[in-house]
Amino acid sequence: MSRLPAPLRRWLRPRRLLATGLAGVALVAVLLGGAVGWVHLRAHGHLYYSVAAAPSAPVALVFGAEVYQDDTPSPFLTGRLELARRLFVAGKVRALLVTGDHRRWGYDEPDVMRAWLVDHGVPMDRIVTDYAGFDTYQSCARAKRIFGVHRALVVSQDFHVPRATALCRSVGIDADGVGDTGQHRWDAYPRNWVREQLADVKAIYSMVMQPDPEFLGRREHGVERAVR
Repeated sequence: MSRLPAPLRRWLRPRRLLATGLAGVALVAVLLGGAVGWVHLRAHGHLYYSVAAAPSAPVALVFGAEVYQDDTPSPFLTGRLELARRLFVAGKVRALLVTGDHRRWGYDEPDVMRAWLVDHGVPMDRIVTDYAGFDTYQSCARAKRIFGVHRALVVSQDFHVPRATALCRSVGIDADGVGDTGQHRWDAYPRNWVREQLADVKAIYSMVMQPDPEFLGRREHGVERAVR
């Protein structure tokens, strides 16, 4: 330490290091808090947490989540699917667009979601699959640009639905979010809640920059047919 230049030695003193560290933490907190606040403001007035309170829409956009190796949905995904099923049975929506990850042939969220819904009484011709919903923003952008969705109910967990609703509204979908409030797997819920707050920072970038989804392609008319 004694061989370092005097200005650098002063900067490396414990108090200065502590002050710099605290300033860095404060900056991160401000950025994170601003992102979370912006996302919630964008979704404000468009969030519902019961089937009875939810408005009507032609289609529900149901976001994918983890699927197990035996092709069964994880508890979080099951909660979303059950909520979507209840919205359909209640007549709140006429079709379901299930969107998720099928980047690898050995991992297929949308088909597992469709199979679960069919097994639980939703007619096959009312379900449309999007295999390139690799993240929340891409699912929203593809719903608008590929499937022609203009009005939808967004279905996810209560901690995710504000971001999903804000992103869908940012791409031009008149979206209302319906959140599953079932506390599935308390061991995983806090971790997912924290991750969701961090994801709000990325959401701000997507809302501002509006990047193209990884895959686009030609227009799909499955939602139009399912709604009719």
